[in-house]
Amino acid sequence: MEYKVFDSELKVMEVLWKEGDLSAAQISKILYDKIGWNRNTTYTVIMKLVKKGAIKRSKTGYMCKALITKDQVRVHQAEELLGKLFDGSVGLLLSAFVNDKELSDGEVKQLKELVQKHM
Repeated sequence: MEYKVFDSELKVMEVLWKEGDLSAAQISKILYDKIGWNRNTTYTVIMKLVKKGAIKRSKTGYMCKALITKDQVRVHQAEELLGKLFDGSVGLLLSAFVNDKELSDGEVKQLKELVQKHM
């Protein structure tokens, strides 16, 4: 199963993760209302996700079911970003975000707890 999901594919996956199993027509309606996609665009993206194994689509009613979770996609995307831009270094990644942004007290606490958990 492939966890690499492109931006257009992510739009379909977000609908399934939020709403649960839906027909292709229901997904198409939601994405038309939300971002103006026509039915052909939505169906093309659904078929790409079916071929990747990210979605299962039944013949009856063209019901679509997500086969991968948002967390699986997040982990894959994070690992890919880490490898491409930060030479696999979590420290460099965190530094890039922390140096350019002021963190809230809650975010600092959360990061400290995360680091302590993995020491």
